[in-house]
Amino acid sequence: MENGAMNSITDVPGIRVGHVQKTGVGWLSGVTVVLPPVGTVGSVDVRGGGPGTHETDALDPTTLVSTVDAVVLTGGSAFGLSSATGAQVWCEEQGRGFAVPGTVVPIVPAAAIFDLGRGGDVTARPGAGMGYQAAAAAFASGDHAAVERGNVGAGTGAVVARGQFKGGIGSSSITLDGGVIVGAIAVVNALGAPVFGAAGPQPAGEPSTSTPQGLNTTLVVIATNAILDVAECKRTASAGHAGLARALDPSHTLADGDTVFALATGAVALDRSSEQARQVSLITLQSAAAEAVRLAILNGVESAEGVATPAGEFPAFRRPGE
Repeated sequence: MENGAMNSITDVPGIRVGHVQKTGVGWLSGVTVVLPPVGTVGSVDVRGGGPGTHETDALDPTTLVSTVDAVVLTGGSAFGLSSATGAQVWCEEQGRGFAVPGTVVPIVPAAAIFDLGRGGDVTARPGAGMGYQAAAAAFASGDHAAVERGNVGAGTGAVVARGQFKGGIGSSSITLDGGVIVGAIAVVNALGAPVFGAAGPQPAGEPSTSTPQGLNTTLVVIATNAILDVAECKRTASAGHAGLARALDPSHTLADGDTVFALATGAVALDRSSEQARQVSLITLQSAAAEAVRLAILNGVESAEGVATPAGEFPAFRRPGE
């Protein structure tokens, strides 16, 4: 496995990312939209004990529609899920969605982190307008655009380990034999602490008391250019949770809404020449997905801290506000 050219989810051809955020005057929140190519297949696996989600049931392998038009990641807890309406309106204007008489119905699942009040005003949270702007920004970014990381978009108000570290947006990608690319983007706002190994930094001191405690979530979107059906996307999303568990300790707690989406653009065929070849191909891809998620989560913490880290080294983390 090797990292992609930009080590981001946008190494997957056709995947675009848009961020919109507000800070100051009570605000510290935002929205991130992942915009895939038309016809992208998707699914989701929700494992946190306190999820805030929208339209995730539509991504079950047994339901009618198999494609996803956009994925919205947002701050604002359950209130912020209204930002999905704005992204849906943008998709409708572009003709992206499930065709019905007279229009289309865009399939736009969403998930939220808890960041209420972190800017000072609990009523300052994303709505439809920010969702529309983030979808438009994703489209305007073009293919293979750099993904801004750290305290942007849905990661603007994120913190980690009860305020021990800053949280935010991170991304990564892995290339496999045969032209398969697996990328991930994460919004890291976890109760658990980042796991960097025995030699890495550990949280120091007491958690910040200036930040609302005990309400958290890590959100992830995995994308690949491989051809997968909805059930295989579901299994890929499930594999992504392994990477989440490796990167954060504890993970999937009652206070987290940990949610992983998986998207497959369908550009590259896996080896399915035999049942054994099919299994090996899927296991390899899903193992890469887990690793991409782990790296994206750690990258989110590193980027939020504002420290570039050479390979194999980790920064001296700062508590929020330091």
